[in-house]
Amino acid sequence: MNCLFWFVFKSQPKTRASKVLNIRLTSLIPRLKGIRMPKQEKGKSHQIRPVSKRPPSWCKYQPEEVEALVIKLAKEGNPPSRIGTILRDQYAIPLVKPITGKTITKILKDAGLASAMPEDLANMLKKAENLAAHLERNKKDLHNKRALQILEAKIHKLSRYYKREGVLPPTWKYEPKIASIT
Repeated sequence: MNCLFWFVFKSQPKTRASKVLNIRLTSLIPRLKGIRMPKQEKGKSHQIRPVSKRPPSWCKYQPEEVEALVIKLAKEGNPPSRIGTILRDQYAIPLVKPITGKTITKILKDAGLASAMPEDLANMLKKAENLAAHLERNKKDLHNKRALQILEAKIHKLSRYYKREGVLPPTWKYEPKIASIT
C-alpha cells in the first residue's frame, strides 16, 4: 500500500466508512517505526568524463606533441595515472586517447617505458607489504588483519585477470603475507 494513499484517508474527516477503511489500511501497512529511507548524505560532486570521443575544439595540441609530453613525463619517473593528472591540470589536455588514438600505457609501451607490472597491481602489492609490516609490530590489530585479507583477495583476483589477458606471465604467483603472520 502506498503511504500517500493512507495519509489521504487519515486526513479526511472521520466517517464510518473512512474509519473502517482506515482500520483495514493500517492492518495492511507494516509498522514503519524506525524504518526510514536513507537520505542522500554523500555529495554528487565528482569528475565526469567527456561524452565525445573526438578531441575538444579548444585543445590545440597535436598528437605528436601529446605523445612527446607523455614520454617526457614518464622519463621523469611519473606513473601513468600521475601523467594523466599532470596533463589534465597543467597542460589542459582532458584525455590522451581522443587526441592521439592511443592510451597513455600504450604510448609508454611503444616507447619501451612501460613497467613490467601494471600500476594498480603494484600499488596493491605495496599496500599489502606495508600492512604486513604493521601487523608484525601490532599482532592484535584485528581490523587491519581483516583489511589485509581483503586486499590479498583483491590481489589474487586482479592477478587472475592479468594472467588471462597476458599482461602477467602464467607462472607469476603472489605469496600471501597473512599466512606468515597468523
